[in-house]
Amino acid sequence: MNERRWLNQYQPQTLVMGTMLCYLQAFFIFLFEFDERPVFWTLLICVGLVAGGYGIANEKKWGYMVAVGAALLQVAVMLVVFGADVLAFPVIIGFMFDVALVALLLHPQSRDYQKIWFS
Repeated sequence: MNERRWLNQYQPQTLVMGTMLCYLQAFFIFLFEFDERPVFWTLLICVGLVAGGYGIANEKKWGYMVAVGAALLQVAVMLVVFGADVLAFPVIIGFMFDVALVALLLHPQSRDYQKIWFS
């Protein structure tokens, strides 16, 4: 039986939280951040986070790579757009969630699981 899912709770905690954070960040980017960042990069990040989260939930290597790429791109765009102001109060909260997503996806437990089980 080939079951597709949006969230796989049988994965390690770091991947489950990373998947949920991918979806949550894509939702908030879609709602609030199209005016603060360049539209092309924002749309690319939003689509990448949703596709990556779905791929991770279905244990696909491409999903893990897309999610990591979108998360790293999100951090890079934040640094380019805001520069040193990324450490200012309202921006730093969003930046902390971006860095947390990268940390969850690149955690050794997440990387080991995807190396062994993802196809």
